[in-house]
Amino acid sequence: MLAPLAASAIWGGMYVVSKWSFAAVPPLALVFVRVALGGAVLWGVVRATKPDRSFTRRDWAGFAALALVLTASLSAQFVGTDRTTAAQGSLVTVLTPVFTLAFGVALGESLGPRKLGGAAVALAGTVVLLAGRYDPATLAAGEWVGPGLLVVAAATYAAYTAFGKPLVRRYSALEAATYATLLSVPAFGLLALAEFRFWDAGAASVTVTPALVGAVLYLGVGSTALAWYLWYKGLERADAGTVGVTFVAQPAVGVALGALLLGERVGPLFLVGGSVMAVGVALVATAGDG
Repeated sequence: MLAPLAASAIWGGMYVVSKWSFAAVPPLALVFVRVALGGAVLWGVVRATKPDRSFTRRDWAGFAALALVLTASLSAQFVGTDRTTAAQGSLVTVLTPVFTLAFGVALGESLGPRKLGGAAVALAGTVVLLAGRYDPATLAAGEWVGPGLLVVAAATYAAYTAFGKPLVRRYSALEAATYATLLSVPAFGLLALAEFRFWDAGAASVTVTPALVGAVLYLGVGSTALAWYLWYKGLERADAGTVGVTFVAQPAVGVALGALLLGERVGPLFLVGGSVMAVGVALVATAGDG
């Protein structure tokens, strides 16, 4: 559970970094750069550690299917993030483990009372934590295209998690993450080109600054190459539903970083919600897999 928890912690800062970056780079252009950089890093590691691996056509088809799901998920996530408030984005994020549990059950994973109860406790704790940070009235503000896209992102990332499990178990977390990422790069490139051509030509006038380079490195190396590897690493030994529950750490870390780095205030509900969430994750982690 430590590997996917670490991935969720890395993603806790991703919302803030990507939201800030949209002021300089359009969302689809930014996600293309993120995935291309992350794929290059993963490819270098694979070539250094597993240079002679070969795959069947069926395996390549599986990697390609994961790439398509990944493209849909991240595109919806970045465009949705660009169109949401922090409260909306954080609450919609909580849906990811719910979808992951559902996909896991559909694929034959067991869902005993301890795992189901732990997931419910973890989600309840996350809602309490976020309620202490955001005004519920803000959820009604603005359009719902952004939150709707984030629901799509949550569902498709859950599918990426659950349907990637056979390839992770057959080969490794590193290889599954690498080849799914590399095969998605052309699709992200086409979407970025369409964004530039039809919706937003801002990518042509981007001013490269040290802060923007740091943000891209965080998104590409940290939240893509490292975090995707860690996420799939959890699937080597745990069910998709078990791994998915660790996703609740993302909004918790995001709120904590906001308080630590941006001086945002958090009330006692943060500690209460975080404690309840931790209990739920612990229950799932010790439930065992079927």
